[in-house]
Amino acid sequence: MNVLKCDLRSHVASLADELGERNVLRPDALRAAADYISTVWRGMGYAVVEQCYEVRGVSCTNLAVIRKGRKRPEQILVIGAHYDTVPGSPGADDNASGIAALLEISRRFLTIETDLTVRFVAFVNEEAPFFSSGEMGSMFYARAARRRGDDIRLMMSLEMLGYYDDAPGSQRYPPLFRYFYPHRGNFIGFVSNLRSRRMLHKTVRAFRAHSDFPAESVATFAFIPGVALSDHLSFWRAGYRALMVTDTAFYRNPYYHTPLDTPDRIDYVSMARVTAGLSRAIAVLANMRQ
Repeated sequence: MNVLKCDLRSHVASLADELGERNVLRPDALRAAADYISTVWRGMGYAVVEQCYEVRGVSCTNLAVIRKGRKRPEQILVIGAHYDTVPGSPGADDNASGIAALLEISRRFLTIETDLTVRFVAFVNEEAPFFSSGEMGSMFYARAARRRGDDIRLMMSLEMLGYYDDAPGSQRYPPLFRYFYPHRGNFIGFVSNLRSRRMLHKTVRAFRAHSDFPAESVATFAFIPGVALSDHLSFWRAGYRALMVTDTAFYRNPYYHTPLDTPDRIDYVSMARVTAGLSRAIAVLANMRQ
């Protein structure tokens, strides 16, 4: 676990400290982030697939690596995280933490055989002003997947995995949710729409079977504030089942979308436990009949 913690810390520092804000307003940093992710994956031995398109005169790239399934390779799990940030923020939690976990989960899958194919995807342009538009990286990806007829059984969005707080009252919620969920922000959340709830329940069961890290889940309406605010929305719109794994963003992290979202505020011990648990849960899902 100590090695995993150190690797996660190194990825977050490389993206948030060394590169900082990364988006189309800072195209050199955005390209450098993509280069960093590609370099790490190639260093693991993966072949990196690039999906390039242009936004406002800037070349933007989704990056993917693939572990092909043995028995049902046509059935696919997509595990994704975005690597861009909002203007003015170095984005340690949002979303260098998600990318760090994505990289380290994919490393573990180098030695895991699966029945289904698992695609690990780093998405560009999740943040405003591209969110929910056709210029959003995951929207571009999901629409292309639907046109190809890809049989994606589940998309899992890793969205902010690094901020935890044991203090009473550190966790907030949309209206009414506080009556049903903990008031301490020391858990990882699994969130889906109602159509994806069966896969949500399978994912949470698999996570809890292989990790003692606190986990909470909800399958609910997409219009509830925060429920649709990541790349899983693109897959919902393309007709796929999808869920988000998150530390709950602005419902917990007071530095969300600010210059203070820095690597020193990440809880790497908790993040390592979550990443390890997700790795095992994804392996279960990739060997399960969907």
